Amino acid sequence: MLLEDGETFIMLFLTEILKNNDMKITYFKDTDTLLVNFNNNEITDTKELNENVLVEMDKNGNVVSMTIEHAREQTEIGNFSFNQVEKTDIA
Repeated sequence: MLLEDGETFIMLFLTEILKNNDMKITYFKDTDTLLVNFNNNEITDTKELNENVLVEMDKNGNVVSMTIEHAREQTEIGNFSFNQVEKTDIA
């Protein structure tokens, strides 16, 4: 099943990153697969973005994880970095 609205996916993806501090990223070199876990919720649905990218959702439609096959072709995994920005009040 292909996700029809890419913008909705991006919003869901970013919302999940921002609200969850238990993110875990695993790269499987032998299969060139990148697995990004955002939480440990039970996966009840999988959306196929393309033949190499899957997004797994929980029963409430929240993103649980993302699987990227052929990760070196699909991403710049060699240049990976992560910055967590704390929410600040702007007066």
